[in-house]
Amino acid sequence: MKELVGHCITCSKEIFCLEGFFNGVLADDRKMYCYECYESNKKSPQE
Repeated sequence: MKELVGHCITCSKEIFCLEGFFNGVLADDRKMYCYECYESNKKSPQE
């Protein structure tokens, strides 16, 4: 089963729950990111 759970806060890509697994990253600040944006943000934080 594929269920839309939200959008990436950076690129607006759809994030799904696939067969019970969250297909993205929920950061400590409770924002959702796709894997690509989370990894690039981790390498170069924009604080």
